[in-house]
Amino acid sequence: MYFYTHLLRQHALLYATTSAKVPTPPSIVPTPPANVPTPPANLYTPSFKDIMNVGMNPENAYLRAGPSPSGSKKYGSAGQGGQLKFTIAETCERIKEEFNFLQAQYHTLKLECEKLASDKTEMQRHYVMYYEMSYGLNVEMHKQTEIAKRLNTIIAQVLPFLAQEHQQQVATAVERAKQVTMTELNAIIGEGNSPQQNGEHLGGEIRENGSEKGTAIKLERPSSRSGSCSSNRSTPSLKSKDMEKPGTPVSKSSTPTLPGVSGGKPPLLPPHGYPMPRADPFSPYARSTLMGYEAHPHTRVPSVGTNGLAIPGGKPAYSFHMNGDGQLEPVPFPTDALIGPGIPRHARQINSLVHGEVVCAVTISNPTKYVYTGGKGCVKVWDISQPGSKAPVSQLDCLQRDNYIRSVKLLPDARTLIVGGEASNLSIWDLASPTPRIKAELTSSAPACYALAISPDSKVCFSCCSDGNIAVWDLHNQSLVRQFQGHTDGASCIDISADGTKLWTGGLDNTVRSWDLREGRQLHQHDFTSQIFSLGYCPTGDWLAVGMENSNVEVLHAVKPDKYQLHLHESCVLSLRFAACGKWFVSTGKDNLLNAWRTPYGASIFQSKESSSVLSCDISADDKYIVTGSGDKKATVYEVIY
Repeated sequence: MYFYTHLLRQHALLYATTSAKVPTPPSIVPTPPANVPTPPANLYTPSFKDIMNVGMNPENAYLRAGPSPSGSKKYGSAGQGGQLKFTIAETCERIKEEFNFLQAQYHTLKLECEKLASDKTEMQRHYVMYYEMSYGLNVEMHKQTEIAKRLNTIIAQVLPFLAQEHQQQVATAVERAKQVTMTELNAIIGEGNSPQQNGEHLGGEIRENGSEKGTAIKLERPSSRSGSCSSNRSTPSLKSKDMEKPGTPVSKSSTPTLPGVSGGKPPLLPPHGYPMPRADPFSPYARSTLMGYEAHPHTRVPSVGTNGLAIPGGKPAYSFHMNGDGQLEPVPFPTDALIGPGIPRHARQINSLVHGEVVCAVTISNPTKYVYTGGKGCVKVWDISQPGSKAPVSQLDCLQRDNYIRSVKLLPDARTLIVGGEASNLSIWDLASPTPRIKAELTSSAPACYALAISPDSKVCFSCCSDGNIAVWDLHNQSLVRQFQGHTDGASCIDISADGTKLWTGGLDNTVRSWDLREGRQLHQHDFTSQIFSLGYCPTGDWLAVGMENSNVEVLHAVKPDKYQLHLHESCVLSLRFAACGKWFVSTGKDNLLNAWRTPYGASIFQSKESSSVLSCDISADDKYIVTGSGDKKATVYEVIY
């Protein structure tokens, strides 16, 4: 309305100005002619009301000149006969003012409109979010209701077989269980959301393969290469290797690197702790990164004869067997999967060794007395037989200050320690002397050593080099005997068979290779779809466990085509070690987890979560202790409880 009012007023004034008979002033005369009457001092400017009263008639648009009510003159002048007139400049000025006013109003309204649109979008987003959350809660509620119904049915079926007094006790207990108060419910919710201390057993009474209610494990089907395939072929040509690269899920450039390694070979482990994985807080189906622990683990009686596969609403399976067609099938665990001699129940944290730098390598002496932790430039020796010991008993300065130790190996007599890392040389330390000292150094052409292995007779040392070669060293003569060439990228992990005749190596070229140490040649090559970060060979059988960058653990048979795939890790598997008895093994990863598995089918024995990425691990010769090295600059010692 204000807009149209101004237009009407402007139109009337402009029309009155253009219709008046005003003499045209000369363009070159600076002053008006003498006969032009001087306009009165006070000229009345018509108001909007006056203009509207004349009915917009052109004949009535001539207003007589007269004194204005305020005695002032705003616009216009009177010519002959008192006719009102406006100059073009004044008219343009008035139009400009009106235009600026309307433009400001337009911008104000536009901003308000945009704000309302933004608020609408935000409300729609919140609506969708709350709808998804309510849907997820509704599904969970119905699932819990169905579980309660089935449990009631089971109780009703079992109840008649009990004695009369026991029946009454069970009926009373069931009725009491149904009467849950809000106070008890809030206490249960609060207890479920609070994380327990690290180092204790994780999960319920037993981690059956697909039987516990819990979060889903993402199952990735292997690509066209079916996860891995065994072959007797030699090293593939560069052409065939490049042809297979598009199927690899992670490129070489994504491998975390450490400072100080040259030659363009990506090292295996990062110098600092990995960030914890984070779930989307707005997703009702997001997997939480906080995992509870069993504060007081008890003896568990497994009931995994059916593997939990028929339990409704159960957790998806985490252990799979790959058949001849490359298809993954859930593994039905045997009834004695988690019981029997040599099978631990859980692990208890007993000591924390503050190294001061990221611990990339650990090992335990035999008999169990000393723990060796490798970090930046040095190896520290800890006496764990003293419960209150908080400081290392000695420090071995092996490399330059900024270079990381990547592997430490004790000879069986516990008198010699071999250290390798981000340097071209391996150092051999004499631990039997009053003060540990270097007694020899082995120099290779590779810029870094990623892993070490010692032959059972302690005569030969094998080192995985960053250039992909496997160096074979004579420890007696401190000389290089030969090099196994085959890996086309860095050799990252290594293990040797108990009889000392076979060597197994894994590399960043997505392959695991076996070598005949008697003939000095490659036996087999296993191709995978992910980089190999760790492996271990079972000391009592023909099973090889492989930890990969894609978070899978695969257990292969050395001769047969049998293979198991395990899915409990959430990120890359950084270290792996078999127990001396061969019945179980442990793996650690970037997801802060220490997992213990049953050989070979991978039933989960126990799980412990640390505060940072677990980069290395070792098991004592008597299978009673586990030590881990982590990204939070410490090593953790666990006691294995049987």
